[in-house]
Amino acid sequence: MDDGKWGYVGSKVDLRCRFINSSPPVKISQVTWQKLVNGTKQNVAIANPSLGVSVAPPYRDRVTFKNAAVRRRTPTLEDTTITFSSLRLSDEFTYICEYTTFPAGNRENTVNLTVYVRPTTQMTLSTPTLVARSSNVKTPVATCISANGKPPSTIRWETRVPGEVTTREYRNSDGTFTVQSDYILVPSRETHKETLTCVTTYNEEVFTDSVTLDIQYEPDVSVDGFDGDWYLNRENVQLTCQADANPAVSLYQWRLNNGSLPSNAEIRDNVLTLKGPVTYDLQGTYVCDATNSIGTRSGSVEVTIVTLFFMWNVLEALYFVMYKNVCKGSVITAFITAKCLLKSLHFRGICVIRGFAQGVLCMNVNLLCWPVPNRLNSADL
Repeated sequence: MDDGKWGYVGSKVDLRCRFINSSPPVKISQVTWQKLVNGTKQNVAIANPSLGVSVAPPYRDRVTFKNAAVRRRTPTLEDTTITFSSLRLSDEFTYICEYTTFPAGNRENTVNLTVYVRPTTQMTLSTPTLVARSSNVKTPVATCISANGKPPSTIRWETRVPGEVTTREYRNSDGTFTVQSDYILVPSRETHKETLTCVTTYNEEVFTDSVTLDIQYEPDVSVDGFDGDWYLNRENVQLTCQADANPAVSLYQWRLNNGSLPSNAEIRDNVLTLKGPVTYDLQGTYVCDATNSIGTRSGSVEVTIVTLFFMWNVLEALYFVMYKNVCKGSVITAFITAKCLLKSLHFRGICVIRGFAQGVLCMNVNLLCWPVPNRLNSADL
């Protein structure tokens, strides 16, 4: 006999029992299969040379002797393996195969039958709507359940999102187990659209399931379009309100801090167009308020107006700094002085000139060492 056998609920399993006769052979009078319940033997099936085969009522539709020779009118009882079909949890017991022989008496052996149950696995978002809050409270965002399995499953998570895991195991009344694992994190804009994968291992089988986080959050707002070279009489400048939000922004509103929007301002959705030539009246801090169903957030930009005369003076100063220091051999002094000048330009909003000056610094210094005029003007450039 086998020491142990196992099978899944609903499957078929054989419990093997064979009699190796002696020499001279003994007579087999009867073979009895029994179930051992709390020390008591309960008959399952009997094979008798004279009376034939008998199966106890609880097993009549599910237990048979596998060897057809056992079921003949004149049976052969050396192999009395039985087959359990439609296996049930209640079939998990120790079974005894007992041979009654003459004149040697009774001989028996046992086999332990273990019944497994494949679990059902399910992964869900913990709540239909996850909202990012400023309180940064940790909350369960996804739940993975392996239900009604035997033995219990193990659950682990695969994701790029940092978080915590809590896992609980419950024993059900029928002897199966349910395992529940929750993934906990702080919902945020950064975790939106990230994937959580639940990996369930049962015996040697592995099941995976994934969800994509849908985190709702207030708009994250910035204002684009001011490039630092809004000079006098430049035509038709624009500001664009960029907003990352879930759900999408439903309302954009523009305003000017400490004043009213210019009369030539034209608003279309998230774009503010200042039509006509640029004047000093356009200076100020422009604010865009973006609203979705979660809340309202703002972004702003400070607009300054410059003149072409100032821009030429800056270029002239940069040229003389580079000539005096680079061409005279003081590269470090030139770099530091130019860097300070560029920083000053940045705070004045002259981004275009700053970009040009940075390009000059990256040029071959030999290109800068031509005869320097007494005064740099627009014609020289």
